[in-house]
Amino acid sequence: MAVSIAEDTRERLLEILAGNWNAEIRNHYTYKTLAEREPDPHRQRALHLLATAEQYHAQLWAKRIRDLGEAEPTYTGSDSGIADTFVNRVGGDDLVLRRIERDEMAEAERYSEQLKKLHDEQSLVILKEVVASVQEHHQMLLELIRDRRPLAPAFPEEAQAQLNQLMSARQGERPNTPDWIGDAIYGVNDGLGAIFGIVSGVSGATLGNSHFVLLAGVAGMIASALSMGSGAYLSAKSEREIFAAEFARERAAVEYNEAEAQQILSLSYQVRGLPANEADRFVEYLARDKETFIRTLALERLNTTEGRLRRPWNSAISGALSTAIGATIPIVPFFFLSGTPAILWAAVISLAAHFAVGASKSLITIRSWWSSGLEMTLVGAIEGVVTYAIGMAIGRL
Repeated sequence: MAVSIAEDTRERLLEILAGNWNAEIRNHYTYKTLAEREPDPHRQRALHLLATAEQYHAQLWAKRIRDLGEAEPTYTGSDSGIADTFVNRVGGDDLVLRRIERDEMAEAERYSEQLKKLHDEQSLVILKEVVASVQEHHQMLLELIRDRRPLAPAFPEEAQAQLNQLMSARQGERPNTPDWIGDAIYGVNDGLGAIFGIVSGVSGATLGNSHFVLLAGVAGMIASALSMGSGAYLSAKSEREIFAAEFARERAAVEYNEAEAQQILSLSYQVRGLPANEADRFVEYLARDKETFIRTLALERLNTTEGRLRRPWNSAISGALSTAIGATIPIVPFFFLSGTPAILWAAVISLAAHFAVGASKSLITIRSWWSSGLEMTLVGAIEGVVTYAIGMAIGRL
């Protein structure tokens, strides 16, 4: 079939279609990689579904490109998409999902703009089909980011298992990493990274003068610890205040119209894949205890329970102390040494600490300890070299 499109318009159209194809196929490989290393079968199934959908979209764009008389594009990216880029490997798979979620929103905006600007009818048909699924993808990503398993049991006993899991989560009986561990690891990492940069920079500027390094390092350590502690306290306190407000809203909604609240909760499960009759039965069971029902509504909205919220003072203390500990490591050699020996020892123990902190992230992520440790060490080495060089340059000025 002949294509009656002006040459310049055709070239621009092909460029847009190739960009769409590349974005979809890259997302396909990203989801496929994440699915292959995801240990949870429910999350793995969701990631496989997303990978398949992205591959289908890419096939639609490829077909349209072939219809225009051009060869299907060749993918030149990584077989793991963006899952194994350096930044994402450092941040872990959760960071990958957050980046994809952000990219999905940007993609939706880009497709919306194309709906207004493209004048190729067949491409518009594909666009409309793809745009219709973007919102669904976005919702599934939010579910994965929040670690909410899609509920799609096919049999009553599976529905009961899901109910037991939800009740266990509500009562705080599910084994969880203590809430202070995340604050502590983040605090050590923040203090170590910040003060190692300060120590490297001041060492470069003063050739390792222990007096100036200690003065800058101790001042930075105190400031970092106070900042981290107050930030962790306010963050945890805000989470509790938001939860309390949301819980009060759900209680008021149930008191005002419990039937409507039951319908809303049932529909939310149906949207996530639970058959209507199972969803209704599930909600009816929860509604036997009004307090349980209200807590479940709050759980659906905030994806947490009061028992799983961080404690403000625990977060503040662990954040401040861990930051102070991490910040102290790079300056310890300057209490006993000066000049080049102090600089070398500070670099050695700081990089060793970077590895230990990176490895400790495996306590709260699914990544291997050695991989996380090596990447954190590389980040620390780059930071130290750069700040030392900047310090030397400033010192010479």
